[in-house]
Amino acid sequence: QLVESGGDSVQAGGSLRLSCGASEFAYHRYFMGCFRQGPGKDREGIAIITTGGGSTDYRDSVKGRFTISRDNTKNTLSLTMNDLKPEDSAIYYCAASDYFTYSPDRYDYWGQGTQVTV
Repeated sequence: QLVESGGDSVQAGGSLRLSCGASEFAYHRYFMGCFRQGPGKDREGIAIITTGGGSTDYRDSVKGRFTISRDNTKNTLSLTMNDLKPEDSAIYYCAASDYFTYSPDRYDYWGQGTQVTV
């Protein structure tokens, strides 16, 4: 189970930190990804992180503004978002996969989503 929190309404240029808590599965064994889905758009992966947190990757649309991190001792994932833009408005999801990938089809566990409005 994954549970997100931290979504909010912010002004352009502002910052938010989303959190995702994991339970009932071996969190530390999974690659983690952050996805978002804006109105009328497909769900897109924006940031991914390896099992130990040593490697990350970002889509160009968020690179340099967003940071994904994880704490395997607390079974948590964080997405720090800076310099937010109106086009960042979406429902944000965290998800767990056996693969280091942006493909949603490869993810086994999903959170319920949290709304970010800029």
